[in-house]
Amino acid sequence: MNKTILILGGGVGGVVTASELLSKIGQKHRIILIDKQKDYVFEPSLLWLMVGKRKSEQITRSKEQLGKKGIEFIHGEIESIDPEKRVVKVNGTSFQGDYIVISLGVELYEPAGLSAIGHSFYNLEGAQSFWKALQDFKSGKVIVLVSSMPFKCPAAPYEAAMLIEDYFRRNNLREAVEMELYSPEPGPMGVAGKEVSDQVRQMVEGKGIKYFPEHQWQRAENGEVYFENGSRSTLGLLAYVAQHRCPQIVRDAGLANGGDWVKVNRQTMETDYTGVYSIGDINGIMLSSGKPLPKAGVFAHNQAEAVAQSIVADIRGMEGKGIFTGDGECFIEAGDGKAGFGKGNFYAEPAPKINIYQPAKHWHRGKVLFEKDFLMHFSRRGPVLNKMTRFLRKWL
Repeated sequence: MNKTILILGGGVGGVVTASELLSKIGQKHRIILIDKQKDYVFEPSLLWLMVGKRKSEQITRSKEQLGKKGIEFIHGEIESIDPEKRVVKVNGTSFQGDYIVISLGVELYEPAGLSAIGHSFYNLEGAQSFWKALQDFKSGKVIVLVSSMPFKCPAAPYEAAMLIEDYFRRNNLREAVEMELYSPEPGPMGVAGKEVSDQVRQMVEGKGIKYFPEHQWQRAENGEVYFENGSRSTLGLLAYVAQHRCPQIVRDAGLANGGDWVKVNRQTMETDYTGVYSIGDINGIMLSSGKPLPKAGVFAHNQAEAVAQSIVADIRGMEGKGIFTGDGECFIEAGDGKAGFGKGNFYAEPAPKINIYQPAKHWHRGKVLFEKDFLMHFSRRGPVLNKMTRFLRKWL
């Protein structure tokens, strides 16, 4: 019998899940992707957009293009999720699924005070407004601020700081600008281990950016930002990471089990409900080190492939499930047309085993290739990444 798969959320996890299912079971079954946003934004490229290296039209694609390939796209607000009955209500209409894949990502909550004086660069509008302000900023202090933990894309604040520094240097303004980076973390990307954290910190501080770890933002007023440890700093231009939280619709459905994030089987992404999976940033997966798995697009991508494999096997009556192994990698933009690269296994025992490679031009080119390949998918059939990019990911 034909099956219906409901995919909630059209970010990287949702798009990959839908595309993998389409490539494996074709149009024999109904694949429905539901999202409140009409356009897909390639979020890793927001870092380039905020310093003028990209325009919005270069990093966005209409999700309606997916319909031309056989994926139904429903543009609307999800009003309720019943995981037990596998029913989702959208714009007053209920949809019954044989499977549900929840990939709604995090809600970005704008803290009072920061939104009035700074730019939240984790969304398109904030990255655009920062770029506009950056062009008019000729001297003074620039602050990159992480407002709270946890936050997705662990390298992004550090990349943002280095790309902003690169902008000022290229425009002969570096000596007129003071740069500071504040974060509640003990160190950059701490879950990857001390060696990786130290290397990223050296990359940042090597560019003359003052780094202040273990600084939890408290409030902003009278042109200054205040931290819980009693320190403060005068504002000039501010780029900040907004607070993250699990979407209310997911918590209302009972999928967070009373906690902050969705609890899943860390290998199969299964929830407590039969046929209901959860992938990406909304999950709370604890590692053996006692720290949570970072919230990152690469994990949503890999989890989506595993879930699609499980659904296909179940539909075909085959044994075996898709397994998320905890492997991941990321580029770390460093300015000067260079990027670092980190790769490893976060499920390794007794702690994640990650290698990081120093900034080089070929790592930056690798990220550009990844961006172009992913966005080209919206105008072609098949898996999101082509064979060449898959090869490069393994080789890298």
